[in-house]
Amino acid sequence: MSIVTTKTPVVPLLEVRNLIKHFPIRTGLLQRTTGAVQAVNGVSFDVGAGETLALVGESGCGKTTTGRSILRLIEPTSGTVRFDGTDVLALRGEALRRMRRRMQIIFQDPYGSLNPRMTIGAAISTLLDEVGLRPEYASRYPHEFSGGQRQRIGIARALAVEPSFIVCDEPVSALDVSVQAQVVNLLRDLQRERGLSYLFIAHDLAVVAHMADRVAVMYLGRIVELAPRRTLFSTPLMPYTQALLSAVPVPDPTAKRQRILLPGDPPSPANPPSGCVFHPRCPNPLKDADCTRVVPPLEEKSPGHFVACIKQPLLHLSSNAS
Repeated sequence: MSIVTTKTPVVPLLEVRNLIKHFPIRTGLLQRTTGAVQAVNGVSFDVGAGETLALVGESGCGKTTTGRSILRLIEPTSGTVRFDGTDVLALRGEALRRMRRRMQIIFQDPYGSLNPRMTIGAAISTLLDEVGLRPEYASRYPHEFSGGQRQRIGIARALAVEPSFIVCDEPVSALDVSVQAQVVNLLRDLQRERGLSYLFIAHDLAVVAHMADRVAVMYLGRIVELAPRRTLFSTPLMPYTQALLSAVPVPDPTAKRQRILLPGDPPSPANPPSGCVFHPRCPNPLKDADCTRVVPPLEEKSPGHFVACIKQPLLHLSSNAS
C-alpha cells in the first residue's frame, strides 16, 4: 500500500516521496549480499519555505540516514527528492554541486566535521560575528574552541554559501543544556533573518518543542505520525509517540507523571516485522491479524494530523507508572 502524500500549510520548498535507503549485508569471503538493513523504508514529507520540520525518534530509527539521503551524502536506494521544483536525485556533476550550495547540513559532532589543520578563518572567512564569535577567532584551530563554539563555527560554515535549506542533524545533543538553549536561539534568529528552512533531526523532544513548526515521528525507518507541533504534543495518537512524550523530563521534581512502558525492544531493521512495523509492541486493544499483514499508509485523521494506523489510534493510552 503506497504512502499518502502529506500536506503542509505552506508552499513546499522540499518534497520527499517514498524515500528508501537499504544498506546491503555482505557475508563470506566473496562478500555476497545476503540481506539488507532497511534504514529508511518509504518516507514522505514536505518542508515549506521558512518552516522547521522536526524528525524525531529513537536512535537507529533512520532519522540521520533520511537527512543525508536527501542531500545525497548517502545515495538513496530509490524515491523522489524535489527541491524548489528540481529533481535532486537526477543531478550530476556541476549541477549537483550548485544545488548543494542551497542545501547544507549542520553535523552533530562539530569537531569531527572540521578540518583540524585548517584555521577557522580559512574555513569561514566571514559570518563569525553573525553566529556570536569574535573576529580574532579566525586565526585559531578547532581544538582551541569549546563544543558550543565549534557548533557555532559549523553553523557559520553552513551559512557561508547562503543556503535556503539546512539539515540540522542533532545539532545540540552533544552540548550542555545552557549552551543548547543558546544554539537553538541562534538557529531561530538566523531562520527569521534569512528565511531559512530546517529539517531538524533530534531525539530530545524538549528541544523540539521550542524549535519545530511540525513534527514527524519515525519508527524503524517509517514515519508513523506527523502533525503540527502543538497538536502532536497535546494530542498524540500513536502509542509510540505517547511513549516518547511520556519520557520527556519536566523541571518540577515533585510532579507526578506516568511513564508509558512499551513491551519488548525495537526490531532489527535488517529483519523488520511484516505489516505495521510497530505491531509487535503496540498496546492498542484493537490490534488484530490485519496489523501483521497491511503496511499502514500515512493518512490524515484530523486536519494536518497524519497517522500510520489502520485501526483507530488511541486518544489515551493506559500505562504503567515507572
